[in-house]
Amino acid sequence: MRRFTFLLALGLAFISLSCDPVKPEPEPEPEPGPAVLAKGADVSWVTQMEKDGRKFYNSAGQQTECMALLKSLGMNSIRLRVWVDPEGGWCGREDVVAKAKRANALGMRVMIDFHYSDSWADPGKQNKPAAWKDLGFEALRQAVADHTTDILTALKSAGVTPEWIQIGNETTGGMLWLDGQNYNDAGFSRYVQLHNAGYDAAKKVFPGAKVMVHVDNGWNWGTLNWFFSSFVNLQAKFDLIGLSLYPEKDNWQSLVSQTFQNIETLYGSYGRETILCEVGMDWQEAATCRSFLSELLGRSKADGSHCTGVLYWEPEGYHAWSGYSKAAFDNSGKPTAALDAFKD
Repeated sequence: MRRFTFLLALGLAFISLSCDPVKPEPEPEPEPGPAVLAKGADVSWVTQMEKDGRKFYNSAGQQTECMALLKSLGMNSIRLRVWVDPEGGWCGREDVVAKAKRANALGMRVMIDFHYSDSWADPGKQNKPAAWKDLGFEALRQAVADHTTDILTALKSAGVTPEWIQIGNETTGGMLWLDGQNYNDAGFSRYVQLHNAGYDAAKKVFPGAKVMVHVDNGWNWGTLNWFFSSFVNLQAKFDLIGLSLYPEKDNWQSLVSQTFQNIETLYGSYGRETILCEVGMDWQEAATCRSFLSELLGRSKADGSHCTGVLYWEPEGYHAWSGYSKAAFDNSGKPTAALDAFKD
């Protein structure tokens, strides 16, 4: 009897094991999809324009908040410049935070563009802030780090997490002249040290942000090759490349082709993707500008492209207010047909 009971139990156990469902192999994690293309604009003038009583209208003539209007046209990103101690406070800490909060509330991605100046910084001028003009080099590096930390901490406290942080604006010739002017080897080394001070400070506040270097004339391979070969050789830290592109009606096609060839060459050499963080064309050439923007966006979306975004520079700053000829709103405060490219 005991033998029978044992054999019966053994048989039931075998049947139970045989009937257990086979556990499937875990499915592999899905491959991440392509990153969403950044489509947007630098609108740093917007609060100053609003203070001056300027308003913005959609194509139907309905008054619309500027960033919301750009979002309705297909944009998903806002770029904001930062000045150290600007006249009137425009593009200073409080103004930048206020604009960034507005963009964030709309669900738009945010790029912060540090100029490290009290006013415009570009290839023709990289003026030190007045408060920094007498600092020695080590103190200047610390000032870069402290200013970067101050602005980004204010944004973090306001609930804004920038996706991109730009260390200097169009720093083809370096920044914080004359200390960081890169026209000789010693100057280039000092420029990289200043850049890295900003990079390190940015990463401490927002480790996940992509920190970039920005140079002008994205079509000009000779300048790009000279700049990046030295920049990388001197151990500069960067996650992303920013380029500017401002063609004219009669040369935009060739400059676009050259720029995208350069983007691919830069990626092959340095493994960094590019964002076209400043583009524009004469506001009175809206149809041509639309074709220009459509070409940029189409090439950026193509398989294998290493261009991750296209941002128009100050489209809302129409000529009658700013005197800027490459905005993309007309003088009545409506977007021109150029910006239709972002929603095509």
